[in-house]
Amino acid sequence: MTDSLSLKDLKKKILQLSEEYSKRVHGNNLPGNNARHPQYDSFEDLSVPYAGRVFTSDEVVAAVSSSLDFWLTLGPEGKALEEELASFLGIKSTLLVNSGSSANLIAFSTLTSHLIDKQRRIQPGDEVITCAAGFPTTIAPIIQRGCIPVFLDNDSVTGNINCDLLEDAFVEGKTKAVILAHTLGNPFDLGRILEFCQRKKLWLIEDNCDALGCSYSMPIDLAENLGFNQSSPGLCPGNKSLVKWTGTWGDLSTQSFYPPHHLTMGEGGAVNIAGSLKLKRPAESIRDWGRDCWCPSGVDDTCGKRFGWQLGDLPKGYDHKYTYSHLGYNLKPLDIQAAIGRVQMEKLPSFIEARKENWSYLRENLEQFSDYFEFSLPTHATSWTSNGFNWDNSGCRTECSWFGFMLKVRSSAPFSVCNLASYLDSKKIGNRMLFGGNIVRQPVMVQLKKDNPSSFRVIGDLAGADKLMHQALFLGTYPGLTQSMIDYELDIIQRFIKSNG
Repeated sequence: MTDSLSLKDLKKKILQLSEEYSKRVHGNNLPGNNARHPQYDSFEDLSVPYAGRVFTSDEVVAAVSSSLDFWLTLGPEGKALEEELASFLGIKSTLLVNSGSSANLIAFSTLTSHLIDKQRRIQPGDEVITCAAGFPTTIAPIIQRGCIPVFLDNDSVTGNINCDLLEDAFVEGKTKAVILAHTLGNPFDLGRILEFCQRKKLWLIEDNCDALGCSYSMPIDLAENLGFNQSSPGLCPGNKSLVKWTGTWGDLSTQSFYPPHHLTMGEGGAVNIAGSLKLKRPAESIRDWGRDCWCPSGVDDTCGKRFGWQLGDLPKGYDHKYTYSHLGYNLKPLDIQAAIGRVQMEKLPSFIEARKENWSYLRENLEQFSDYFEFSLPTHATSWTSNGFNWDNSGCRTECSWFGFMLKVRSSAPFSVCNLASYLDSKKIGNRMLFGGNIVRQPVMVQLKKDNPSSFRVIGDLAGADKLMHQALFLGTYPGLTQSMIDYELDIIQRFIKSNG
């Protein structure tokens, strides 16, 4: 039967069957507001994960179609996704990579390139400002490249860096950059960080892995003082403020497309060139084995003189595809993953809104337990009400597409965060601590300090980071949650408090 079909019709039939299979098998992975998402009266025998893959049959069809084409390595789907992501963010260029961790490694390594101006180039022994509580791969590249992280405390309310400590951390001639994550989708204080970086001539890398779809706004006069204006690439210039996505304010930013994140390719990530396009060449080289050649896979002689170069001590005419200007890696994803990512990009706006709505629903319904819990606030917010947030007088605002909903167990509560986490886990409700907690307390860092006492510096007592480590966990806000799932979570928390309060 299939012998009589043309190749075009055969592929069409395979994709139709793939779509039908996905619809039958993957109902639990549909967006929570999809009418075909299974509804349950009881979750006692089911789980409510803190995050997960959210997709429809469209992603499955895209993956199968790409598999049938069997390009495998990064190719046409990857090129298209890079362009689409850069267009969404309003930036100059995006490079796909195989993970958010690799994205951080490439972004930081880019700033160590010999192509960077010597005065600003990051070299071994230089210092980089970051904060203590977060995910270890934000700071791992600093150490891996022979530099010294300088850990500042976190604000336990926002989860982000305590900007009051920036001046204490800076050392003239040694401090070269700031690298920070937007914690759980809550943008850090970009107004103060950018002013500091500009004044001190420091690079800024935004770890945007948890924050795709979050935005930050600042008054026009402040933005203009920082070198931005209403024609700057970004989200939405206004009459009195400039609004831009996170990941577009710094020199470089990074994304993760691991399943818990705002969109997924399974594994995957990206480096966003938000500043000078001069950073694209070293970033691309380091991603692609360190090659000096800029031809994509499967393409030769873009420059028209593949055998006409003379670089380093190589003989004139040595093949440019095997000429290396950096010590790099092979950190590209597969084209199949990019095909999935392109479909996910179409759903990103609805995913962003779902995260906001889920966070707001949890916040409103957990208010009754405020005697036991402290709640997060977006950066620049001073308080929460059922009608929204009250804001400080800086004129800056944040719009959060939350990666998770953080709960901090009050020190006065009759239970600990570990008690709560264990109980939620026993009821199959996914929850996580704030990643690595205070990274300085992790065994790898304790050992590092023993081996080399000058391997990192700490500013202050890190009381905020310790509070997050001892008292905080987070629940899911991802777009696969249905309202009945969240209601079940709320019911379980209520039961726990009744039995422990």
